[in-house]
Amino acid sequence: MTASVAHAAHLAQLNVATLRHPLDDPRLAPFVEMLEPVNAAADAAPGFVWRLVEEGAADATELRPAGEDVIVNLTVWETQEALWDFTYRSGHLEVMRRRREWFERHVEAHLVLWWVPAGHIPSVNEALERLADLRAHGPSPYAFTFASSYTAAEAAQHLRTPPPARREQPARSALPTPAGDTAAV
Repeated sequence: MTASVAHAAHLAQLNVATLRHPLDDPRLAPFVEMLEPVNAAADAAPGFVWRLVEEGAADATELRPAGEDVIVNLTVWETQEALWDFTYRSGHLEVMRRRREWFERHVEAHLVLWWVPAGHIPSVNEALERLADLRAHGPSPYAFTFASSYTAAEAAQHLRTPPPARREQPARSALPTPAGDTAAV
């Protein structure tokens, strides 16, 4: 894990992807072959802090907390810009371009972002709860997307206000979103 003393909050992200075929299916071989280099690029990317991996494994593809055919990607970044740059301005973009070959199209939110205190490692349950909140209530400082982002300060303020006020705050967009919010695996 790369520590950052410059940031009091880091950005956590979870995305889920429903597999079209089992991971050992030859049709998913190109995706599986990309996992190691893309994960290595993430680990070395500026602003990267942490990513979920299964104990004794190089990735989290065998963890299935969201369903037997759903893989999860849970990471923490120093800033939203660092995550954006990795997602859309690195070799990860090739995975994004080919995602329809390997994953089902989601009809509901499959990516959620939220701010965590620097040094906090989110649990899978915490991440799935944020995704459920986004799906149930839409974007807020508690759970948002690239297209409807909030600053760490807005999230901190949100924690000090009663829950009903949370839903009344307007969404903020700090970064443009190409083809939706899809920081896919």
